[in-house]
Amino acid sequence: MMSYSKIHPQFRLNGVSLTAGDLLEVGYSLVKEGEPYEWEIGDFLLDWLSGQADVPVYSSGSTGSPGLFRLKKEHMVHSALATGRYFGLLPGNTALLCLPARYIAGKMMLVRAMVLGLSLDCCNPSSAPLKAMDGPYDFCAMVPQQFLNSLEDMGRIKKTIIGGAPLGENGVAAAQSLSSEVYETFGMTETITHIAVRRINPFQPLFETLPGVRVAVDPRGCLIVHAPDIAPDPVMTNDLVRLETDRAFEWLGRFDHMINSGGIKLMPEQIEKKLQAAIPGRFFVTGLPDETLGQKLVVVLESETDPEVLMQKLRGLGSLAPYEIPREVFSIPAFANTGSGKIDRKATLRRLENEGNV
Repeated sequence: MMSYSKIHPQFRLNGVSLTAGDLLEVGYSLVKEGEPYEWEIGDFLLDWLSGQADVPVYSSGSTGSPGLFRLKKEHMVHSALATGRYFGLLPGNTALLCLPARYIAGKMMLVRAMVLGLSLDCCNPSSAPLKAMDGPYDFCAMVPQQFLNSLEDMGRIKKTIIGGAPLGENGVAAAQSLSSEVYETFGMTETITHIAVRRINPFQPLFETLPGVRVAVDPRGCLIVHAPDIAPDPVMTNDLVRLETDRAFEWLGRFDHMINSGGIKLMPEQIEKKLQAAIPGRFFVTGLPDETLGQKLVVVLESETDPEVLMQKLRGLGSLAPYEIPREVFSIPAFANTGSGKIDRKATLRRLENEGNV
């Protein structure tokens, strides 16, 4: 049976070499005396070094209702090893944890470090984490907002993976001038973070699966993940894809976000890509009930922008097909977010309804 108290001898946490016994003390100390973000790190270290075969992990709720999963430590180790092989991570490489350790992405940075022998620095998971950190790093995981707020410092990281939400065309364009390698990931809590990766600079349209992972599609065109080392049963998703091979696919959007407007099926994620050049700041596209069309296409902005001014701009946007032009624009001062900082579309729409704007 695999022992999870066995820590790679080259593992470092904030520059300090630690054994399993040391980590237990560190975990207790962080929970008792640390900053709020350190409590979550301490909690996970104590869970990892416990005698249990699994750990509790909360999903962020970005693709459904937030939930509590119990993931097997054995599967988490396999995920860490697959990431290490794919990115060529070696013992002694440096890494930065700038994501909340409450969720799977942050937890897996800790597991990778302990399993692969990385030297891991931890910082408060702010929107611009590199501002508080000095050293260069071989590897880091970020969400899109952190990446976009850290562009001038990204040269200090050799390889960066970005997940949690699509990076978007503005982020892809910004990455082209960077000397460091930038990758976008595809995954979820159930698959123990990413099971597929695509290089952003230069841009690659297809996601490539990690070692040991194969993919297929169901009758809806949604992805099915076969990854026996990390999930004993196939993982059924609501992610619409174009399958290239059983190891490569193009992500199209979420089946549960699809809008049926007058019999035409619209993918919000595809339309959002086209709108990014015209809309600064955060926004999303969704469908609202309409007596004639069934659903009408609308844009929701996190902004005080005059909706009518933006509508005029969008009507003249040449990249949109006639049926992709939004019928209405709504603005709200601040979006509702999930616990991990992603846009909570359903909660934001409820907020708009409560304010009488929908």
